[in-house]
Amino acid sequence: MSSDPNCIFCKIVDGKIPARKIYEDDELIGFHDIAPWAPVHFLLVPKRHIASMAQLTQEDAALMGKIMTLAPSLAVENGCRPYPDGGYRVVVNTGVEGGQEVHHLHVHVMGGPRPWLKG
Repeated sequence: MSSDPNCIFCKIVDGKIPARKIYEDDELIGFHDIAPWAPVHFLLVPKRHIASMAQLTQEDAALMGKIMTLAPSLAVENGCRPYPDGGYRVVVNTGVEGGQEVHHLHVHVMGGPRPWLKG
């Protein structure tokens, strides 16, 4: 598995930096964002170092499918109300101009109760 010794997410994967984990298997790790933008805000991160979504290849299709199908259940388990009354956002920032700050592919899942929203 490829790793970058200077990457903060690789250090989390390796256990060198603590994180509030919500999920882990052989390919992925999920943990709470340290600067949340919503009541529920966690990241799903491949354990293999992939710099960004722009570096994905066809061989990564199953990995990305796994992330996208895992996100809904983890969102609900972590406090988002289920669809259609509740919901969440799934965001992948790609590259500097796309707002990517950590150059290790990661998927943000954000949602949760927001009393100022009607619905």
